[in-house]
Amino acid sequence: MKIGKVLITEEEIQTELKEMGAQITKDYEGLDLLIVGVLKGAFMVMADLARYIELPVEFDFMAVSSYGSATQTSGVVRILKDLDAEIAGRHVLIVEDIIDSGLTLNYLLKALKVRNPASLEVASFLTKTGIQRVEINARYTAFEIGSEFVVGYGLDYAGLYRNLPYVGILEEDSAT
Repeated sequence: MKIGKVLITEEEIQTELKEMGAQITKDYEGLDLLIVGVLKGAFMVMADLARYIELPVEFDFMAVSSYGSATQTSGVVRILKDLDAEIAGRHVLIVEDIIDSGLTLNYLLKALKVRNPASLEVASFLTKTGIQRVEINARYTAFEIGSEFVVGYGLDYAGLYRNLPYVGILEEDSAT
């Protein structure tokens, strides 16, 4: 399997994350911000985005699964790793690699809202347009893409390709 097309370059990613980081810095100035990365996909986005946020922030991680090794969400969400930090009264920003059906993130938002954070917002690296089964209003979105299956920059196919510094599309016959 190999990459058929580069969809978003490394330079485009860093430019957009720098702008997003500046906006987050402005929006959360003076607040107790906890950034929650959704593993495994968001680890690269979160690391680079955090470097552009000019505030003292705390980090935590959650791991959820709705894909397995498939290219489409199963709709069944499992929490594989929960937060270590208490979020009551805190401003929580979830960093997500990609929003497609919205089912996983919707489940996660509901699970965290009952823990009474002061605010709960989403920063999504990618949002697939036109395929949401549940509408998710991310406060920050780096890129909107179509329905194509993408890999790279934290996104995988069967556990591979996360290490690419760009976002690409597998060759047509590669993802079947």
